[in-house]
Amino acid sequence: MDGIFNTELTAPFDIFKHTVFRDSIKPMNVFTIANTDDPIMTFEGIRILPDYNYTLDKLPKIDILVVPSAEHHLDTDLDDEAMIAFVKRVAKDAQFITSHCDGAFVLAKAGLLDDTVSTTFPSDIDTMRERFPNLYIRKEVLFVHDGKYITSAGGATSFEAALYLCEFLYGKEIAQSLASGLVIDWDLEEVPHIVIEE
Repeated sequence: MDGIFNTELTAPFDIFKHTVFRDSIKPMNVFTIANTDDPIMTFEGIRILPDYNYTLDKLPKIDILVVPSAEHHLDTDLDDEAMIAFVKRVAKDAQFITSHCDGAFVLAKAGLLDDTVSTTFPSDIDTMRERFPNLYIRKEVLFVHDGKYITSAGGATSFEAALYLCEFLYGKEIAQSLASGLVIDWDLEEVPHIVIEE
């Protein structure tokens, strides 16, 4: 959708896409989805042509859904019934749902964070707590992994959340290789995060 923030889209996209350059693993099939066939404009002004339109197209299987933040995720986007329904539908079968920054508001609106520990952009945590008082939202962490949900503070920490998921799926060596390919100093133990054990 228009108004998406660059980093919350491009950080996980870059990390996941770079799995194609690692011979020892099954690479991710990374693609973009929007509610239109037309190019969308990011908040910062980059035009992106979506690979699929979730309102019309038959979509490939989605194992990992990334919900980045967008300019209106605190207001009008939460009234987009088609988007909320799409996220709910994908969440039923996806292995992981990740949100970055205020993408967590979309997950909360869809009812996906009920009984789940989560986080969001630091200055919006109080707003999220007010709107969704029954949720357990953590401060002072960069990301939270609870079940199939990984929520991050967003911004540059979107890289860390994506690298964490790669480490979870592929192991530490692959995650470090992906990080070094993007000149990121990666050490999970140095990243403030929470993993909720089942």
